[in-house]
Amino acid sequence: MTRVKICGCMKVADAVAAAEAGADFIGIMFAESRRRVSPEEAALIVRAVGTPLREMEQDEPPPLHPGRFDTIDAWFAHGAEALDRLLARKRPLAIGVFDYQSIDEINQIADESGIDLVQLSGGEPWSDCLLANRQAIKVLRERPGMTAAEIMAYVQPEAALAFMLDPSRGTGATGDWQAARDVAARLPLWLAGGLTPDNVAAAIRTVRPWLVDVSSGVETDGAKDPAKIAAFIAAAKGGSV
Repeated sequence: MTRVKICGCMKVADAVAAAEAGADFIGIMFAESRRRVSPEEAALIVRAVGTPLREMEQDEPPPLHPGRFDTIDAWFAHGAEALDRLLARKRPLAIGVFDYQSIDEINQIADESGIDLVQLSGGEPWSDCLLANRQAIKVLRERPGMTAAEIMAYVQPEAALAFMLDPSRGTGATGDWQAARDVAARLPLWLAGGLTPDNVAAAIRTVRPWLVDVSSGVETDGAKDPAKIAAFIAAAKGGSV
């Protein structure tokens, strides 16, 4: 079944609504954004949906053992399996979203807020994923007209736990689902950009992503809408393949 991330949770109530509706991940913004929160506010949001992984018996996620997987496909399949093991222990997982921020800042915020994972959403090098003190999701801001081959040429193994394709940069723009489908046939793809309760099932049927990510598509007047969150997750789970 396709997993769901509700991104841009600004309040405890946003995260609770996402958790109650069945979200697998919540996203908390630390990048420049109208949805940005402080580490102190984030800590309240994180704890509202469960104990941070770092405070459980075993620090999670465990190392991904670079060198054991010699292809991109195998590496990201291994990462998806690791995430599913984490989700069996805690759901939703809390992801901190960063964009062109220093590793020192990312690590400090991660420790202060208690987030479980980090998402690097800018043009950071893949090597930054190895310097973060949490496992990372790496994002590609898909350019119009990018082919699946161009996207795959960007992807690197042995750094990030997962890979997200997002053309929107907060604008709600939808990317090329055909190119995304070809990428998703190779690796467990996280798909973002222009998704709503009305189109997410079609996106899932077309692309077959591992996860769908939404923020503005579940908002009303700039605030998270619990009814839209519930409708999005129901459509995504019902449209899963």
